[in-house]
Amino acid sequence: MKDAEGNILYVGKAANLHQRVRSYFSAGQKLSPKLERMVARVNDLDFFVTASEQEALILELNLIKRHRPRYNVRLKDDKTFPYLKIDTNEDWPRVHITRRLEDGGCYFGPFASAKSVRQTLKVLKGIFPFRSCRKPITGTDLRPCLEYHIHHCLGPCIGAVSKEEYAGVIKQVILFLEGKQEIVVQELQSKMEKAAEALDFEKAVLLRDQIQAIDRVIEGQRIATTVSGEQDVIAFASDKDQAYVQVFFIRGGKLIGRESFVLQGTHSEEPEQIMTNFIKQFYASVPHIPPLLLLQYPVEDRTVIENWLQSKRGAKVHIQVPSRGNKKQLVGIVARNAQQGLEQLKIRQLATPGTLAVALAEIKRELHLPRLPSRMEGYDISNIQGTEAVGSMVVFEEGKPKPSHYRRFRIKTVSGANDYAMLQEVVKRRFKRGVKSDVSTPDTWAILPDLVLIDGGKGQLNSVLAAMHEVGVDSMLAVSLAKENEAIFTPYRRGPVILPRRSPGLQLLQRLRDEAHRFALGYHQKIRKRQRFISALDSIPGIGPKRKRTLLKQFGSVQAIREASIEELATTSGMSKKLAQKVKERL
Repeated sequence: MKDAEGNILYVGKAANLHQRVRSYFSAGQKLSPKLERMVARVNDLDFFVTASEQEALILELNLIKRHRPRYNVRLKDDKTFPYLKIDTNEDWPRVHITRRLEDGGCYFGPFASAKSVRQTLKVLKGIFPFRSCRKPITGTDLRPCLEYHIHHCLGPCIGAVSKEEYAGVIKQVILFLEGKQEIVVQELQSKMEKAAEALDFEKAVLLRDQIQAIDRVIEGQRIATTVSGEQDVIAFASDKDQAYVQVFFIRGGKLIGRESFVLQGTHSEEPEQIMTNFIKQFYASVPHIPPLLLLQYPVEDRTVIENWLQSKRGAKVHIQVPSRGNKKQLVGIVARNAQQGLEQLKIRQLATPGTLAVALAEIKRELHLPRLPSRMEGYDISNIQGTEAVGSMVVFEEGKPKPSHYRRFRIKTVSGANDYAMLQEVVKRRFKRGVKSDVSTPDTWAILPDLVLIDGGKGQLNSVLAAMHEVGVDSMLAVSLAKENEAIFTPYRRGPVILPRRSPGLQLLQRLRDEAHRFALGYHQKIRKRQRFISALDSIPGIGPKRKRTLLKQFGSVQAIREASIEELATTSGMSKKLAQKVKERL
């Protein structure tokens, strides 16, 4: 699909092209806002006829990669991903970084950035003594470089190592990168023992250090879930027009590496569409495809994609979306990592030089503040139908979180599910402390904000304004941010302030709102767990407040008490075997 200037807006494929195109332009057809904007710009159509769905898939990938259309989901910078390459056809192979996939040699990757591939190369160099120089190797050099003296190279330039021995090191590097570290350790262990028997203790020490270095890497690769074989595990978290994808590379039951990728143009796309676009674009360029892909969401055209992957791999490839067991747990781990990665990405994007200044200036301008909001406070309530209700206050100074000034509140005066009254209680308690505090002392309550942000709509804002008026701080501006349409409500306007989705000011307010929500929710969950535990102990005859405190002090956590044996519980002060048996039965 092209616009009036001939720019390519979108590339797609279909078994029935007529039906697919018609779906965009039929009267009454409900389209997402993203597709509505695209269709409004379409001026011309062009098409190719291919011999098969797989051929169409490959052509679609090539056209998206070449033209990078605005309305396609695009893998950011996919054509420049770096790899590690080992050219095994050379007499003295190096391990080096490349961005070009050519015939011959072993490739490992892709890595998401030059930084991650350099870190991997640094780890390898600290374990295996392969050469990193580009010089021709004759074996007749008079003097080796520093790498040889610090045991990071075997010195082929001076003839200190045979081709066979050097080839053995390169073989170990390849096995290591393939996740077969145990085989490498066994070989090194055998060599170390032989060196020790031959009284070559210097060589034995070097081999021991290699083994210990590999053991440290292996320990860092252990995962909580028991898996076997080779598989890539893929999950993502999306926000607005981008998705943050995590790929865990599992080889031999170990996590040998992980990489993160950013997809752009994901606004209004369904999870299945996002996953499908990533799978196609990512595996279009990778040199190694495992026999199993574990995915968070299913892909469209699964059979076509499996056949395409099989043709690239030369063997069967299965795609699974696990629903239970270890594989489901592993996908969950990757999904949580993706969510954390997305949050960090948003923070980095917002914290780029100049972005925070622009965001604060925009908030000042759009909300008619007398000065830049150097201190902003966000408030939220967390409860389940009024039970165990808590409130949160988070603080941003100069656009950045100030965790030392965060505060938590247990709701004391409100019963039942009344968020308005709970917000009023929190705000009154906070600003009463602030008004009473001495500004000259280091009391953080005395520092008043330039802007108060409430999570909610007009109703929540009005209740907070009433509370602030009652305390005497109504000269301070308070606004609310509603999740629906991200509308900003202010006291001086009938309608909301609507900022563009990509507005730095809106993104900063969203981050403040989301941080208040996270902080409140975390406190609420902590209290609920504690209350569930206490109420469970309360129902056990013979367990009173003193024994409850003793159990918590002895074992440290609820989970530890659940996991403790009857004998361990019985050894606790004030406990007997009979009481321990009752605790185990109830918990």
